[in-house]
Amino acid sequence: MISKRIIIAAVALGACALAQTGLAPKKYLTLPLGTVRPSGWLLDQLNVQINGLAGHEHEFYRYVSQTDWTGGTSAYSSLEEAGSYWFNAMVPNAILVNHTVINQKTQAFLDYVLDHQDSTGWLGPEVGTTKPRYLWGRYPFFFGAIQMVENNPALTDRVVNALHKFVPLANTMLKNNGEGVDDWAATRWEDFVMALQWLYDFHPNGKEDLLIDTMKRLKWTGVPWEKVFSAQYFPKTAVEHTPNPFNLPLTWHGVNMAEGLKALPATYRFTHNQSDLDAASLGWDMLFQYHGRPSGIYAADEYLAGLEAVRGTELCLVVETMFSGSYLYQVIGDPKFADRVERITYNALPATLTGDMWTRQYLQQQNQIAAKNMNPNPFPNDGAYSNVFGLEPNYPCCTVNHPQGWPKFVSNAFLTTPDQKSLVHLYLGPFSTTATLASGNKVTVNVATLYPFGDTLTTTITATSAFTYFVRIPSWVVGGTIAINGTAARAVSPSNGLQAVQVTAGTTKFVLDLPAQITTESRPHGSIAVHRGPLHYAYDIARSQKVLARNAQESRAVDLEFDATAPWQYAIDPATLKFSNKAPASGRLPSPIFDAGQPPFTITATACRINWSTGGDTFAAPPPANTTCTGAQTTITLWPFGATKLRIGELPAFKST
Repeated sequence: MISKRIIIAAVALGACALAQTGLAPKKYLTLPLGTVRPSGWLLDQLNVQINGLAGHEHEFYRYVSQTDWTGGTSAYSSLEEAGSYWFNAMVPNAILVNHTVINQKTQAFLDYVLDHQDSTGWLGPEVGTTKPRYLWGRYPFFFGAIQMVENNPALTDRVVNALHKFVPLANTMLKNNGEGVDDWAATRWEDFVMALQWLYDFHPNGKEDLLIDTMKRLKWTGVPWEKVFSAQYFPKTAVEHTPNPFNLPLTWHGVNMAEGLKALPATYRFTHNQSDLDAASLGWDMLFQYHGRPSGIYAADEYLAGLEAVRGTELCLVVETMFSGSYLYQVIGDPKFADRVERITYNALPATLTGDMWTRQYLQQQNQIAAKNMNPNPFPNDGAYSNVFGLEPNYPCCTVNHPQGWPKFVSNAFLTTPDQKSLVHLYLGPFSTTATLASGNKVTVNVATLYPFGDTLTTTITATSAFTYFVRIPSWVVGGTIAINGTAARAVSPSNGLQAVQVTAGTTKFVLDLPAQITTESRPHGSIAVHRGPLHYAYDIARSQKVLARNAQESRAVDLEFDATAPWQYAIDPATLKFSNKAPASGRLPSPIFDAGQPPFTITATACRINWSTGGDTFAAPPPANTTCTGAQTTITLWPFGATKLRIGELPAFKST
């Protein structure tokens, strides 16, 4: 075992030796919440979410239902997990779709928490009780409060003063042998560091030294992520039979690792050490090399789960990795982070929710032939109910945490350069934004596109002054072109993933065509995964549906069992893959787009039935490495992974005749 005390001491000594002070700048800056808006199908997706479980759970779900805030008995006011998660997720969701009721609820939540801050500065339900005070549950609340300030500057003084009242208390607790640091706070300290850095950047109030000292103490009393994400200690297989060298198993917990991806870029800002950024980049690469999925995400059915296609990925892990990837790009500027966040968003996120977003899984599988109470259970650390689509299969955390995924993807889709002279369009999709850049340059951008269900993006920019606009060109684009103000299209020429566009005062319009080729990815047991552009494609298994449970207060909140009603045991010939685009004549995508038969993009393949066994009757065995057709060749259709709920995403290969 590695001694935690030795590691903490070493980190502390290194920090004390620093010559530089203050916070290092980020490569790119975010815009205030509400500045970037979704449009087209993406706006519809947020509306589907807020009309589903996310937008109604406060009415009935026991962890966040509003019953009696004024008396302090409501679980809604809890900052231990559920309330914080809900608040952090629903603040941006409600603002981006202008949802009056939810905006009122989040404002009431903020008011309740701040009104009950005690004289010591503590925020949370432990006020006036003898319950132990643990720090972590407050961190998602801080993120939500910061987002509210961004959108409504009138809240600034109240929120900033409350945070500055909390920081000295937290600093004292950390000095007192890490008081308030439980196992969760020890792994998720980076979230508090990011909140402190927001205060330092925008509202330091003369407390710069205290803020940085608190950042350092959080790191010293927490998991050393530079060690966890090192080649020496990083686990390269599923970890259920591997001793954890850090004497804290939660370091290999999937959601903790997703959040921990932010730790080293956050650390870099106060250490100024390039080694922190190098370790963050390496950790990101190893996570997906040894545990990654073609859907963009990685596997952890509670703990890191290797490469087998039936092992699970938690929904909380999906949305936290999206958020961490956005932050990594903002600090480091490597386009690999943006490419993967886009893949995760357009594949893994929708795949683990029903199209109407009234039910969600705890764990999704790359090869998922049933969603039911599993016997036998392929998940060594999670319950047999984990892949059911329901209100709270296995654990409730994802019910309240998952709604942050889509709105935070939207709010991080546009950035500015540090000098605020340029605007950067990072995530591709239908958006609009209005921002005032340096020297009072007011800029409005409208992006019309069906992307990722279309290859063309038409961007119209109005600006009071000339400036350089940047748009990301994903790594999978082949033969991309740009045509500016009606001129002939020319090849894109991105630098570090960004295409520069010289915008003049007035109106500039350009059209990007970003085609991609069908590619295959090698997976375990000789199987392959199919991709085109940001989308991963899978065989969508026809299914039956059975209601297992229905919430007594909300009839739309159900637990659903899905079973396959058609064969799924196919091998495909990768040489026969053909892409089809059935774009709607109306130019509007169906709603909800991530559901069976809805996307306009498909890929067909020559296939044949093979012998492929199951584990019990609930999950597929590993894809057979040596395939022999048991029937005639046929043609099957592969659909975007996010629209499938039962699927085979890693298929055996064969050569057709």
